Amino acid sequence: MTEKETLTQKLRSGKPTFGMTMYSGSNAAVEIAGNWGLDFAFIDAEHTAVNVDTHLEKLILAAKLSGIAPLIRTRGTIEWDIRKSLELGAAGVIIPQVNTAEQAKAIVRAAKFPPVGRRGGDASVRAAGFAGPNFKWSTYTQNANDETLVIPMAESFEFFDNIDAILDVEGIDVINFGPADYSLSRLIPIDYSMSNPEVNEKLDELIEKCHARGIKVMAPCIPPTPENAVKLAEKGVDMIILGNDVMFLNQGCQRASEAMKAVKG
Repeated sequence: MTEKETLTQKLRSGKPTFGMTMYSGSNAAVEIAGNWGLDFAFIDAEHTAVNVDTHLEKLILAAKLSGIAPLIRTRGTIEWDIRKSLELGAAGVIIPQVNTAEQAKAIVRAAKFPPVGRRGGDASVRAAGFAGPNFKWSTYTQNANDETLVIPMAESFEFFDNIDAILDVEGIDVINFGPADYSLSRLIPIDYSMSNPEVNEKLDELIEKCHARGIKVMAPCIPPTPENAVKLAEKGVDMIILGNDVMFLNQGCQRASEAMKAVKG
């Protein structure tokens, strides 16, 4: 049996990758996404009840069970959150509201081992195989630096004011474009389809400058139709977020409500 490609390997090969955002904190939602062949689960711990202490380990284990890479959106540039998420077995961390190169450096410092960063280490964690058979510190830290994805978010006009300095920080793997918060920062009506010319231009700028530095780009596909996914892939988005679990629950409940109304008349 051939070994399954990691998310990082897929990205390095130039293949588009696909995922879903998980807001509900449901293990089942993560497993179902994995069963349908999605590449990554974008597990949100910024806006939800999910936290490192109680929920996160179960969600990461659900992802690993179903073969989908768990990416954790943390509460911010908090060293403890970043390190703990990775030690629990996350494939990467997504950091919201990054506006400066100094913030980007702090993220890399927390997420990467020396010589790239200054992440603290312990062998008695899932990411290190709990120091089990054939454990070697040198192999563990090198593999972690090679495979762990560091993903700051571009979701404000301040990010784009400082875009070149941020993208020049060594150790950044992917930038996630957040059109909603970018629009909020500019007082533009929120439209996840990115039909607003300014928002669309910022995504184009991000793709051009990231790809020039070997950095990948993540962006949402809303609504998650085949046509919109193809459009984003052709634009150059490397990691396409195909909706979220709460969206799909609402769509299912809407159909149920329509059926209920049809019966009641």
